[in-house]
Amino acid sequence: MKRLNLFFTGLVGLMLLAPAAFASGDYIVVMSKKAKFDDVRESAVMAIENRGMKIDHQSYIADMLARTGRDIGLTRQVYLRGDQIQFCKADLSRAMMEADPRNIAFCPFIVNIYVTPDKPDVVNVAYRKPLAPGAGKASRKALADIEKMLNEIAHEALQ
Repeated sequence: MKRLNLFFTGLVGLMLLAPAAFASGDYIVVMSKKAKFDDVRESAVMAIENRGMKIDHQSYIADMLARTGRDIGLTRQVYLRGDQIQFCKADLSRAMMEADPRNIAFCPFIVNIYVTPDKPDVVNVAYRKPLAPGAGKASRKALADIEKMLNEIAHEALQ
């Protein structure tokens, strides 16, 4: 009886945790480390460029939110620092779009680096998981290769 109670207690615990895991884990990967923003950002740039890729665009999201927030009367600070780095990898992009032209929606690849006011000494690196439910085998493989690359870049940025 005691084992059965433990089993059901564990099962209920898993059921309560599952929605949170799915909500945060399905589409966005976030890795964090106590570090300096500029160091992590520079490491992310190097991780991208060391793979032979060119950075297409950099967006300074925190600056944009601060600037536009004042204009529309919304002043809550979301990020202390927050940037996006956009880039492309020709072979992975080509394989992804040849597998399914709809995969253009996953281009360009983006790595986000940010720090929030509640944890000013923790730098976060995030990326969207390239998911395509119901996609064919070639598309799933291409998207898995892209996710592997994004994951490696995020890890390198935080080393």
